[in-house]
Amino acid sequence: MGTRLREGRRDRSWPEALKREIVAASLEPGSSVSLVARCCDVTANQVFSWRKRYAVKAAEPTELRLMPVAVTPDPPAEPAPTREDLIEIGFGGYRQRGQGGGAAAGRVSCILCK
Repeated sequence: MGTRLREGRRDRSWPEALKREIVAASLEPGSSVSLVARCCDVTANQVFSWRKRYAVKAAEPTELRLMPVAVTPDPPAEPAPTREDLIEIGFGGYRQRGQGGGAAAGRVSCILCK
């Protein structure tokens, strides 16, 4: 006794003309292989396989197009923080270092003290 539920050929035999029509429909601008496959009752993988077999390769572009490019200078580099600009907070054997200075140094507070 076989393990298959139904005997005989499982795959459909699609005429070559129909395969080419399905491939052409999948190559239309704005179309989706998934939607074309669903409409034709085939799998998307089958349509991709047929596309490889029947699709005409795109012609190589004969004209080289250049894109406009704007070159801008790099922004000035930030100066490295000096020893006076660093803030170090120690708590319970852990230390957190960060760049401070200016108004930020006056606003540092401990979240555990609130």
